[in-house]
Amino acid sequence: MFRLPKSALALAIALFACAAVGASNSQDYQIGTAATAAEIAGWDIDIRADGKGLPVGSGNAINGEESYEIFCASCHGVFGEGEGRWPVLAGGEGTLADDRPVKTVGSYWPYASTLFDYIRRAMPFTAPMSLDDQQVYDITAYVLYLNDLIEEDFELSQDNLAQIEMPNQDGFFVDNRPDVSNPRCMADCADPASLMIQSSLSGITPIGHFVEGADAPASSHSGQHDLEASKEAERKAAITGEQLVSSVAQKNAVMSAEAIAGEATYKVACGVCHDSGLAGAPKLADTDAWLTRLQQGKEILTIHALEGYAGAKGYMPAKGGRADLSDEAVTNAVLFMVESQQ
Repeated sequence: MFRLPKSALALAIALFACAAVGASNSQDYQIGTAATAAEIAGWDIDIRADGKGLPVGSGNAINGEESYEIFCASCHGVFGEGEGRWPVLAGGEGTLADDRPVKTVGSYWPYASTLFDYIRRAMPFTAPMSLDDQQVYDITAYVLYLNDLIEEDFELSQDNLAQIEMPNQDGFFVDNRPDVSNPRCMADCADPASLMIQSSLSGITPIGHFVEGADAPASSHSGQHDLEASKEAERKAAITGEQLVSSVAQKNAVMSAEAIAGEATYKVACGVCHDSGLAGAPKLADTDAWLTRLQQGKEILTIHALEGYAGAKGYMPAKGGRADLSDEAVTNAVLFMVESQQ
């Protein structure tokens, strides 16, 4: 089970108490506004173990195979075997007691309904919450089928999803132990000044704890990531003796104004994949890979970025999964990536 930190729990209790007082007191403190039904519905998306909260709909593994191959296979493998170090989804039966258990949907996951919940909230990794309910039902059915929990033509729906018994359901229990004092261990700590980060995912990998004076982890504030990465580069140079060169000066010398403007969009919508190679994306620093793609022409690359692209090695969401971006901003981001290869 997940638990709130004590400070967060205290805050939640205080807010609840204030709300209760406010409900019984007609006095208006002129603070905030009442949540609308639409706003509440936007937050009320969780699905319980008993299936409450599931949207109306259905799907099956036959239809789910295509969606899975487009949105999931580049990380999780065509048959759920996992690519690289990304999670394995199928298999692992009878391994939980081993020294190296294989935790998959079939071997470990407790409730089928919460599998739907997780896929809808967090997948695909590059564009969470971009799948519609039909796609989520189909993909959920396909993952359950990969684990031999349903037949290929079984029609999964809001009426039967919670009734599917997962093999490890009894392996979970309610943790009703009280909170206890658990002071942090501060012995034998590494010196942060001697640590060097080899790679990180912009906006995803928290690196704030490596940088003196960082006010937040990178996963919370994408702008903080740039500051921390810059400081880390300076620290690495101090350790290795490397010479730092101003990247801004280099870019201004070879890039168009549109490409320079596109760097900000690249960082918020494109870099998570193209900095790391996630989901088969060509790394920005992989010039050979980009030369092959540039043969298609900038126009085709721009269309792929605007409308999305499902290739043999992975899936790229339209506009990097950011519907709030304008066509101009995305086009400039493509120019930034293209001109970075010059």
